[in-house]
Amino acid sequence: MPTGTVNGIRLSYEDTGSGDPVIMIMGSGSSGRAWHMHQVPALVAAGHRVVTFDNRGIPPTDVCAAGFTVEDLVADVIGLAGKLRLGPFRVLGTSMGAYAAQELALARPDLVRQAVFMASRARTDALRRRLAEAERELHASGTALPPGYEAVVLAMQCLSPRTLDDEQAVVDWLDLLELARPDEAGKGAQLGLDPMPDRRAAYAGITVPCHVISFADDLITPPRAGEELAAAVPGATFEVIPDAGHYGYLENPEAVNKSVLEFFRS
Repeated sequence: MPTGTVNGIRLSYEDTGSGDPVIMIMGSGSSGRAWHMHQVPALVAAGHRVVTFDNRGIPPTDVCAAGFTVEDLVADVIGLAGKLRLGPFRVLGTSMGAYAAQELALARPDLVRQAVFMASRARTDALRRRLAEAERELHASGTALPPGYEAVVLAMQCLSPRTLDDEQAVVDWLDLLELARPDEAGKGAQLGLDPMPDRRAAYAGITVPCHVISFADDLITPPRAGEELAAAVPGATFEVIPDAGHYGYLENPEAVNKSVLEFFRS
């Protein structure tokens, strides 16, 4: 991935294909390269120019260990779009990346043609608020959990029962999750974005066409949260992808790609 100065930080990004531009915003703890497994090839084949990048907190993008806000993430997207001279573009985000996409669609409708929000919500709830607080407390304590244990917990949180019941798939996922551990300082900075405030009233002001995708087995942002988000955004469409957890774009990519491309063609 090339790097460049965007919004005052070093940002690593990748620009693939040609045609109508799409910017993809990854969730916390993961590199933008994850989109290249399934979504980027499908979008490029459909005639899109696709821009992916590593969020703040994910090297080689600056870690910004002192912390940052969702407004900083939005400004990063706007700055990257300007650097690449994209003009109006489509945006797709998942989890933390969807939060940034939602705020972008609200703040700069002149830049966004269509928006897709995956594994997202318009507000937190008591359980997820406590989870976010507990994760910040654990990180602040400096306690280093064994990588294998962290991988197992993440798999149980973010994968569907169908995947967890597949012995070989579980082995492969655990190896991947153990190897792809985030930078600790960057992880702490990204954890600072949670818990999400209640944005339902604000999102009533979104005017661009939006599509919300939830994953049927998502424990982090269950479908009811996505449905509530879609209800808050005027005219938003909503779809639940089966046999998928929080990492549904990797677990059931064909269904995700179909949903995204059908919306983009609408």
